[in-house]
Amino acid sequence: GFDPFDNPGNPFSVRFFLIGILFLIFDLEISFLFPWAVTYMGLPLFGYWVVMLFLFILTLGLISEWIEGGLEWEN
Repeated sequence: GFDPFDNPGNPFSVRFFLIGILFLIFDLEISFLFPWAVTYMGLPLFGYWVVMLFLFILTLGLISEWIEGGLEWEN
């Protein structure tokens, strides 16, 4: 082992926590897109529009976080 650098009771950075949660959310959404990319040519037109709607909602969420300042580290 090694000696700890700080006191173990120090608070955890809320900014780091929020960025981590955003990463997990967007990573999960990207994993939903992988099966669509694999079967893209076999899907009907409806499947294409469902994925476009999903990407639109994903983009709206990203823009919302950007406007709210959720992606800013130094505040």
